[in-house]
Amino acid sequence: MSARIEHSLSHTGVPPSNVGESPGYDVAAVRRDFPILTQKMRGRPLIYLDNAASAQKPQCVIDAISNFYAREYANIHRGIYELSEMATRRYEDARSRVQRFIGARSTDEIVFVRNATEAINLIAGSFGRRLVAGDEILITTMEHHANIVPWQLLCESTGAVLRVAPVNDRGELLLDELEKYLTPRTRLFALTHASNALGTLNPVHELTAAAHTRGIPILIDGAQAVPRLPVNVSAIDCDFYAFSGHKLYGPSGIGVLYGKRELLADLPPYQGGGEMITSVSFEKTLYKAPPHRFEAGTPHIAGAVGLAAAIDYLEKIGMQAVFRHETELLEYGTEQLSRIPGLRLIGTAAHKVGVLSFVIEGIHPHDIGTVLDQAGIAIRAGHHCAQPVLERMGVPATARASLGLFNTRADLDALVRGLYKTLEVFR
Repeated sequence: MSARIEHSLSHTGVPPSNVGESPGYDVAAVRRDFPILTQKMRGRPLIYLDNAASAQKPQCVIDAISNFYAREYANIHRGIYELSEMATRRYEDARSRVQRFIGARSTDEIVFVRNATEAINLIAGSFGRRLVAGDEILITTMEHHANIVPWQLLCESTGAVLRVAPVNDRGELLLDELEKYLTPRTRLFALTHASNALGTLNPVHELTAAAHTRGIPILIDGAQAVPRLPVNVSAIDCDFYAFSGHKLYGPSGIGVLYGKRELLADLPPYQGGGEMITSVSFEKTLYKAPPHRFEAGTPHIAGAVGLAAAIDYLEKIGMQAVFRHETELLEYGTEQLSRIPGLRLIGTAAHKVGVLSFVIEGIHPHDIGTVLDQAGIAIRAGHHCAQPVLERMGVPATARASLGLFNTRADLDALVRGLYKTLEVFR
């Protein structure tokens, strides 16, 4: 195991001694599980390097969703017939799978939502009702728009103040300066576990402890972390944690908000409707306990079933093995890209997940993406819904190759060849 991988594992709170050696990871077998990788794009074999936007789906997830709709579908919780009870069991079993996967203490702490964005909006719309003028919400410069805009809307409606913790030129949080941003008026610290635009992996255990020392609750956007490394919310001790199913090799339209049971129990509903109530009259409505209090209306039942299948798949591989594999690829990709004339990596933190953002002097990122597409290589080009941090790094946009558990060194070699081709086209 390389020193970088061991160091990064320590940074996440995962003991390096629990990680197997790299020869045990059979990436060829993993690739066979993803049917989309067998097809061609632009007449070339698909090389998919856009996992930070959305990950592809293994066959077992596709089969689980298809089988549920074909043989088990019904609305849940309210039916007394066998099919409805079967569907309810599948949905609630998915909640149990999520609970175990992220180390929550109880299924009552797992709320199903559409995605990480809705999970953050839920907290802003529920927890945020208590804010008054002069209260502060702290975020960081590296946040995705989903962890910026909800707090801006909340501040506009309450008179609260949004404060932003800075990062250095490598894209790392300035931990020594954090103390002056965590003030007696801070009501919530909301930050990303791993940056989608830079790949920076934040020390969330340390940051949570720093917030709690001051009596400040913390919300973590885990959309980029949960698919890439072992996450245990109880060990982190965070108050809220949000992530999306579609980045976790599961279906789109399903996501998770974790919240400490005692905190969720103290929050008002985010939306109103069916399912989240115990009784309704024109005079007064009584609400269910969490998590159902926050799940108004018919949920994405098949999405939860597909998410459970994705979690089962990842647990068979092992999240430590996934993290090791992606970190090895990140090391290799960083080395190879750094050799390309005129290419500059954006985001060079000491601790990163598998995200390689870069610019090439004189070539627009969209043009890079277009040339690569002709070779069947899918990357993302733009601001990645993280405009403030790219502005901080001095660029309006980047090209971004983001790794997944099925990627290989050969994929990165093809990326490098495609970038040299880009240089030929534009120079």
